[in-house]
Amino acid sequence: MTNDSNSTSHDHKREKGMNYNGILGGIYGMAFIGGVVYYIQHATSFWAAVLGIFKAIFWPALLMYKVLELLKM
Repeated sequence: MTNDSNSTSHDHKREKGMNYNGILGGIYGMAFIGGVVYYIQHATSFWAAVLGIFKAIFWPALLMYKVLELLKM
Protein backbone atom coordinates (compact mmCIF):
# COMPACT_ATOMS: atom_id res chain seq x y z
CA MET A 1 0.00 0.00 0.00
CA THR A 2 2.82 2.41 0.76
CA ASN A 3 4.28 2.05 -2.70
CA ASP A 4 0.94 2.97 -4.28
CA SER A 5 0.71 6.30 -2.44
CA ASN A 6 4.32 7.16 -3.29
CA SER A 7 3.68 6.29 -6.90
CA THR A 8 0.64 8.57 -7.00
CA SER A 9 2.49 11.55 -5.53
CA HIS A 10 5.39 10.94 -7.92
CA ASP A 11 3.00 10.91 -10.90
CA HIS A 12 1.45 14.17 -9.71
CA LYS A 13 4.86 15.85 -9.62
CA ARG A 14 5.62 14.58 -13.11
CA GLU A 15 2.36 16.02 -14.47
CA LYS A 16 3.06 19.40 -12.89
CA GLY A 17 6.50 19.58 -14.51
CA MET A 18 5.12 18.60 -17.88
CA ASN A 19 2.94 21.70 -18.02
CA TYR A 20 5.97 23.97 -18.24
CA ASN A 21 7.68 21.83 -20.85
CA GLY A 22 4.50 21.70 -22.89
CA ILE A 23 4.34 25.46 -23.20
CA LEU A 24 7.94 25.73 -24.34
CA GLY A 25 7.48 22.82 -26.71
CA GLY A 26 4.46 24.55 -28.21
CA ILE A 27 6.42 27.75 -28.76
CA TYR A 28 9.26 25.80 -30.37
CA GLY A 29 6.72 23.90 -32.48
CA MET A 30 5.16 27.10 -33.80
CA ALA A 31 8.62 28.52 -34.54
CA PHE A 32 9.55 25.30 -36.35
CA ILE A 33 6.41 25.39 -38.50
CA GLY A 34 6.98 29.05 -39.31
CA GLY A 35 10.58 28.31 -40.25
CA VAL A 36 9.59 25.40 -42.48
CA VAL A 37 6.98 27.49 -44.28
CA TYR A 38 9.43 30.37 -44.76
CA TYR A 39 12.30 28.24 -46.05
CA ILE A 40 10.12 26.12 -48.34
CA GLN A 41 8.49 29.20 -49.86
CA HIS A 42 11.93 30.59 -50.70
CA ALA A 43 13.36 27.29 -51.97
CA THR A 44 14.21 27.14 -55.66
CA SER A 45 14.81 23.37 -55.82
CA PHE A 46 13.99 20.17 -53.98
CA TRP A 47 17.34 20.09 -52.17
CA ALA A 48 16.96 23.71 -51.11
CA ALA A 49 13.63 22.71 -49.52
CA VAL A 50 15.28 19.77 -47.73
CA LEU A 51 18.01 22.11 -46.48
CA GLY A 52 15.26 24.50 -45.36
CA ILE A 53 13.72 21.80 -43.20
CA PHE A 54 17.06 21.27 -41.45
CA LYS A 55 17.49 25.02 -41.04
CA ALA A 56 14.04 25.22 -39.47
CA ILE A 57 15.03 22.56 -36.92
CA PHE A 58 18.26 24.27 -35.89
CA TRP A 59 17.60 28.01 -36.29
CA PRO A 60 16.65 28.58 -32.61
CA ALA A 61 20.04 27.22 -31.54
CA LEU A 62 21.83 29.41 -34.06
CA LEU A 63 19.82 32.43 -32.93
CA MET A 64 20.84 31.88 -29.30
CA TYR A 65 24.47 31.40 -30.33
CA LYS A 66 24.47 34.71 -32.20
CA VAL A 67 22.74 36.56 -29.33
CA LEU A 68 25.25 35.23 -26.79
CA GLU A 69 28.10 36.06 -29.17
CA LEU A 70 26.77 39.61 -29.55
CA LEU A 71 26.51 39.97 -25.76
CA LYS A 72 30.03 38.50 -25.43
CA MET A 73 28.94 35.86 -22.93
